[in-house]
Amino acid sequence: MFYLVSTPWWIKRWMYPGYLWSMSAKEKKIYLSFDDGPYPPATTFVLDTLKKYNAKATFFCIGKNVAEHPDLYKRILAEGHATGNHTYHHLNGWKTDDRVYFDDILQASKYIDSKLFRPPYGRITRFQAKHAAEKLGLNIVMWSVLSGDFDIALPPEKCLNNVKKSARNGSVIVFHDSAKAMERMAYALPEALEYFSGKGFVFDKITG
Repeated sequence: MFYLVSTPWWIKRWMYPGYLWSMSAKEKKIYLSFDDGPYPPATTFVLDTLKKYNAKATFFCIGKNVAEHPDLYKRILAEGHATGNHTYHHLNGWKTDDRVYFDDILQASKYIDSKLFRPPYGRITRFQAKHAAEKLGLNIVMWSVLSGDFDIALPPEKCLNNVKKSARNGSVIVFHDSAKAMERMAYALPEALEYFSGKGFVFDKITG
């Protein structure tokens, strides 16, 4: 499976300049994000772990999962984290008719009250992105660092190393609170929190 752990500057600046890839932070801050939840075993683990470090994060939720687990979604908000729209059915924008894609986003918005939007797989067409921003009022959030926890061939230690080597001040890091990713995420997340806390970083949620 091929993917870029750290997003090159030329992709951010020249190919997709209108998206949020990282945050401007004067303090030593890292922005953890979690895709594909809420999923009770993984999301509960994430929330419990974040609480130990007084860390805030942003959860890009799938609408149907919120509909199935509303109490867990409420817990995310109650504990001071941010949420974002990740479509209702986890659709790939490159492979989905525009109207179907927009309707799916709107369906998710019935359960997720947020102007933050992350396209599943990071795949969204320029037209879809423009419509999402201008017509739906959404801010498209991508990432600086992929942990790779979704990669079932990746050892958990390598997942942690991806984050430790690539994250820096203002980085937006992607983990997944999903069944597929849980083994790697459950190893890497607490280790990353411990490592960067020891270097004086704090963990904040994405706003805007």
